[in-house]
Amino acid sequence: MTDSQVRPPLPPFTLETAIEKVRLAEDGWNTRDAAKVALAYSLDTQWRNRTEFATNREEAQRFLDRKWKKEHEYRLIKELWAFGGNRIAVRYAYEWHDDSGNWFRSYGNENWEFGADGLMERRFACINDMPIKESERKYFWPLGRRPDDHPGLSDLGL
Repeated sequence: MTDSQVRPPLPPFTLETAIEKVRLAEDGWNTRDAAKVALAYSLDTQWRNRTEFATNREEAQRFLDRKWKKEHEYRLIKELWAFGGNRIAVRYAYEWHDDSGNWFRSYGNENWEFGADGLMERRFACINDMPIKESERKYFWPLGRRPDDHPGLSDLGL
């Protein structure tokens, strides 16, 4: 394992390091940079995302490329749900619109499993899309990282 392959914080997770890992994942996904985000996953990562499955980092990156070409103005908030050892469970919600300007808030839960190097080896996601009116949006920060003073999911009542 070389330093370039280590992705802190490393398991076993504490409350503080689990919260940090969740925020780092949120920050990464909010970049919408599939190549950069894919580096957080092991070469042989296993994913289930809705009805799609990925069995390696390259497939995960292609999935992310497709996702962010479809989901415009994507903004995500993740929140720690539970953790233990090398596993973390999160809940999240993100807002986006399609090519026709229809807005959605997508709600989901993910279960993550990490290797000793801190790379995510397994990711299982369950997601539901709820159509919303543009006036019902709650995420208004500039595209990119959510500002530290922006409310989280619980603060927003989500």
